[in-house]
Amino acid sequence: MPHLVLLRHGQSEWNLENRFTGWYDVPLTTQGTEEATNAGHILATAGLLPTIVHTSLQTRAIHTANLALQSLDRLWIKINKDWRLNERHYGALTGLNKAETAAIYGEDQVHMWRRSYDVPPPRMESNHAHNPNLDARYQSVPVHQLPLTECLADVEKRLLPFWHETISSDLHKNKVVLIAAHGNSLRSLVKHLQNISGEKIADLNIPTGIPIIYDLGQDLKPTADIAVEDRYLS
Repeated sequence: MPHLVLLRHGQSEWNLENRFTGWYDVPLTTQGTEEATNAGHILATAGLLPTIVHTSLQTRAIHTANLALQSLDRLWIKINKDWRLNERHYGALTGLNKAETAAIYGEDQVHMWRRSYDVPPPRMESNHAHNPNLDARYQSVPVHQLPLTECLADVEKRLLPFWHETISSDLHKNKVVLIAAHGNSLRSLVKHLQNISGEKIADLNIPTGIPIIYDLGQDLKPTADIAVEDRYLS
């Protein structure tokens, strides 16, 4: 039986500052490093030892994966990094404080940008102070695939082919697969796994540093109909 572990990165500096982060690369806070390390301890206690890891190209997720593996004494296992596990691209909102943005555009509009399934924020201009698309880590990504903004539906569109082509294969070959990623890339995956509607996914918030566990059948569907909140290990 394949086991899938989903782990949102530990608290980042911009999580702490309540800023839209998206594709911009920011480090973990001290609390974030503790959360990531503790996640490894939680998995060890549960007897869930990853045999392969998938993570994004963003430092906070990579660091989280490494810290969790270090506390599991499994830094030696393979780690696959792919941009399709990146956080949602927040476009022109990147770097802005969420409360201040709500004061400018209104609570309802910002809530729609943050939580709706198919409404993206305004597009990022090329001269934006926090434009991540020119980062060297994305040089191998075709320019037409680099987003300037994304809604959750866009994240799902780029992530699911990676799930079907790569992660699914690893789940069939490996006993425990760990995905260390981000709030919205993991929300997209949970939506797929649990067949959650675009309307209802708006209510799901994935906390930092807490493993989410799925026991999967050979069809890679959950073997039990359990709510996401009941899958947390702590």
